[in-house]
Amino acid sequence: MEGHTARHAVMAHGDTHAGIQARSPVRREVREKIEQETLNPGAAWAIGAGTRARTETPDEFRTCFEKDRDRIVHSAAFRRLAGKTQVVVYPRDHQRTRLTHAIEVAQVATAIARGVGANATLADAIALGHDCGHGPGGHASEDAFDPYILGGYQHGPWGADVALRHLNLCEQTLDGIRNHSWSRPAPVTAEGEIVSWADRIAYCAHDLEDAMHAGIVSPADLPAGMVRLIGERRSVQLRTFITAAIVSTVREGTVSMDPEIAAALAQLRQFNYERIYMRPDSVAQADAVIEILRSLVDYFIAHPGEIPRTGEVPDDVSDPVPWRAVAYVAGMTDRFAFEQAESLLGYDLSRIPAGIGRGV
Repeated sequence: MEGHTARHAVMAHGDTHAGIQARSPVRREVREKIEQETLNPGAAWAIGAGTRARTETPDEFRTCFEKDRDRIVHSAAFRRLAGKTQVVVYPRDHQRTRLTHAIEVAQVATAIARGVGANATLADAIALGHDCGHGPGGHASEDAFDPYILGGYQHGPWGADVALRHLNLCEQTLDGIRNHSWSRPAPVTAEGEIVSWADRIAYCAHDLEDAMHAGIVSPADLPAGMVRLIGERRSVQLRTFITAAIVSTVREGTVSMDPEIAAALAQLRQFNYERIYMRPDSVAQADAVIEILRSLVDYFIAHPGEIPRTGEVPDDVSDPVPWRAVAYVAGMTDRFAFEQAESLLGYDLSRIPAGIGRGV
């Protein structure tokens, strides 16, 4: 189990036959030059160590955006997405989590980026990190934390400026994470714009699939005109949306989608809101999450000594205790937050509406 030695190297398999022609290693500078020669002129180029808050020495083999992607993947904030809500609170079995959502967004984003000649590595990094600012319980956590944060709690800025701040990511990566939501200012790079579309494409398609698996909706419920354009299966929908984004972006010279397919995407999103996100059970679950998270934040504000170190408090925060309490609770998984509510607050988990912790 220690490998197989031949000549001056150790190999994993004794019968290995796959070969690499001996030549010089492909160093970072070579791949940076390839980017400049092959990518669309509007793409973001990886140069040196990238522009970061703290200056770094360039890596020998990895581009600056590859380093960003690696740092995000190995971060605690990214790992915790595995235990955070996408649609179903306390996800289990095949149901999407924030982690699987991020991976699916990355697939859509890199497919579009490659198709238009943008920097797929930067798009991948932004996509993988775009939801690292989400708290437990999905978007309900933003409503829960709003009263404690000046200007309100938004998961994009929180992810870039708090959850991932210590990673010293490139400014293009942080900007794409900070501004991926359509309600935010436009990202500065085409790759950031691509992730904005990829996020919406991915969640509209996979949230519908999860709801169908759970029996909340059926294919017969979908608007017939929409189905004719984009299909009813996730794979067909993704192919349609990705193709439409590539064709329109190349044609128009800006990241976009043709009006007919974009209208179908908007119709799918509206259907999801009416039939999935805003159904009575979902609203009741969100209300329960808000109550639990606010109670936890209030508890830690009253007991600041129990808050673990959660990173550097920004200079513009006048009272650090509520900020630190939110930072701690926002980093929790669904399971840990509910366990804390039970042990610290005596919260009776049976009060939580059916669906949380037991599937949809």
